[in-house]
Amino acid sequence: MNKILIWSITAALAGFLFGFDTVVISGAEKKLQLLWGTSDIFHGIVVIGMALWGTVIGAFFGGIPTNKIGRKNTLIGIGVLYTISAIGSGLANDPWTFAFFRFIGGLGVGASTIAAPAYISEIAPAKDRGKLVGLYQFNIVFGILIAFLSNYLLNNIGENAWRWMIGIEAFPAAIYTLIAFTIPKSPRWLLTKFRNKEAIKVLQKISPDQDPEKLMLEIKDEMENTVPNENIFLKKYRFPLLLAFCIAFFNQLSGINALLYYAPRIFEEAGLGESTALLSSIGIGVTNMLFTLLGVILIDRLGRKQLMLICSFGYIISLSLVSAAFFFSWEGSFMPVFLFMFIAAHAIGQGTVIWVFISEIFPNHLRGSGQSFGSSVHWVLAAVVPSLVPILFSTIGAAVVFLFFAIMMVFQLLFVLFMMPETKGVSLEELSKKLTNKNINKNEIKETPIADIL
Repeated sequence: MNKILIWSITAALAGFLFGFDTVVISGAEKKLQLLWGTSDIFHGIVVIGMALWGTVIGAFFGGIPTNKIGRKNTLIGIGVLYTISAIGSGLANDPWTFAFFRFIGGLGVGASTIAAPAYISEIAPAKDRGKLVGLYQFNIVFGILIAFLSNYLLNNIGENAWRWMIGIEAFPAAIYTLIAFTIPKSPRWLLTKFRNKEAIKVLQKISPDQDPEKLMLEIKDEMENTVPNENIFLKKYRFPLLLAFCIAFFNQLSGINALLYYAPRIFEEAGLGESTALLSSIGIGVTNMLFTLLGVILIDRLGRKQLMLICSFGYIISLSLVSAAFFFSWEGSFMPVFLFMFIAAHAIGQGTVIWVFISEIFPNHLRGSGQSFGSSVHWVLAAVVPSLVPILFSTIGAAVVFLFFAIMMVFQLLFVLFMMPETKGVSLEELSKKLTNKNINKNEIKETPIADIL
């Protein structure tokens, strides 16, 4: 278990860079808009949004290297992308160059949401899979906290403070790239590539007291129910595809990324000064990390579905209060409390569950592709929603925006109650049998139209 924990933490450090890279822009974005004199639309879509669209591309195509060259090699490549992005964007002198290098970092973020959870889920025992994959999310929020703290500490070091805020990520990114070479390849990936001897060696390292032949037989049985060159859009995979779509859709329609990217701006809208707004952002980071840690502890005890129920109610209450605070001008200390409630609800539920759940519901040979689909849905919305925030705040107002998010969380509650299955403690191969329609004749297998999924 000690080896598995070390390897899981190493892979999960991709999440630390994900969190840092995604949120570090929040401390610099207003300065960059003033420096380059860009409009709200250009600032939102290009300066801020380009990294998010890079994440969409990384998520959309990240399943290809994850399946072809393996989880480990993909994680190493992700570290290289983060390093290049941090150095390039920190040295940029115009918005287009800055956006280009932020786009490269976005590619790493998107691909990491596929490769890291897939890797950890495939080396983890079923009883500990939730908390071990949950380490990825914990590292994301730890990275977010460090980014907020870094921004606060570097805010007043001079007119080029934003360069240090953005560029300092190069140091942890380079270190991560090097340590990613030390982890073994995923045994389940090796078995799907028929590299049995390598897989047996890794399995013996992971579980020296267990017979690796048992897992090999389970995977062989799973593969017998497949057809050559099949993909996740076949009719028999419709249910896991729908589950991945829904959990990713509701994750972003909570407004979580809109808050994280624009936390200082939202606090200033609520009547707090710039320095207090940055400090309150650190409070968001602390709350996020503590409740994610609680979620990681509880996910294999209460289960994925129970955590999602808790977070759905928390979302509805906290988002309604945030909306009311803007409607009725409750300025001052109310807003940070309501937003901390929202962050806590997200962290203990959606934040902890999403990458675990998506990494569990697809069969071994399609896990990368399935996670790519779920991550793509997540990141398309993560690009669209924050890109529209500056425009929506200046037109319909923050109160209406947060009310919309609260209403969407009512629909999430219905999804959890009536559709979401519990996956805790079940082997990946057994989950594949339960969630896949095995009764379809192989000769009748056909692709599922996207319209049927939506």
